Amino acid sequence: MAKTMPIEYYQQLEEIQTADFVLVELVLYLDTHPTDAQAIEQYNQYAQYSKQLKRTFESQFGPLELGSINQIPDYWQWNRSPWPWEV
Repeated sequence: MAKTMPIEYYQQLEEIQTADFVLVELVLYLDTHPTDAQAIEQYNQYAQYSKQLKRTFESQFGPLELGSINQIPDYWQWNRSPWPWEV
């Protein structure tokens, strides 16, 4: 049975996915245009933005990625969040 999550969960997750999509596109562009200073600056801005979004998400809803820091040191959080196929 799927877990019901608040609307903020889905909104924040969509923002993260959007930022990460932009990062992938910028990486592909920079692979062929490695000296484009504007694209490099934009990549760095989106990388910081994505990091901030993920930090905010994880503080509210638990770990998002395998390398995420466990926010509650005396409790394992992975079993509290919905699995990807449940959202």
